[in-house]
Amino acid sequence: MFRTMMSGKIHRARVTEANLNYVGSITIDEDIMDAVGILPNEKVQIVNNNNGARFETYTIKGKRGSGVMCVNGAAARLVQEGDVIIVISYKLVPDEQAVNHNPKVAIMNEHNDIVDMIAHEPEATIMS
Repeated sequence: MFRTMMSGKIHRARVTEANLNYVGSITIDEDIMDAVGILPNEKVQIVNNNNGARFETYTIKGKRGSGVMCVNGAAARLVQEGDVIIVISYKLVPDEQAVNHNPKVAIMNEHNDIVDMIAHEPEATIMS
């Protein structure tokens, strides 16, 4: 048996652009993707802290060091530049490994810089 477990998380990133005229996806700074183990074209869930919207899309690598977090296509209607979002990737983990599974979680600041990397989320609120 397998369980769907959080694999990587970008916590409290800021939307840098919402591009309605692009085909679809979210463009993310490649450095940030590498830090949390998200690959180009990987399915991710997006949670918008400003309006509660939750949606799924796929990733496109953005310029390294740019801090880009651009929601593209129809999903651009669910965000605005400056919104705080969480990007989550998942993977299937065999039951016997799930108990010891640790995701990679990047805690972001208001400039989309990684300020901390954690593998276990405490029960308290994590703020950037």
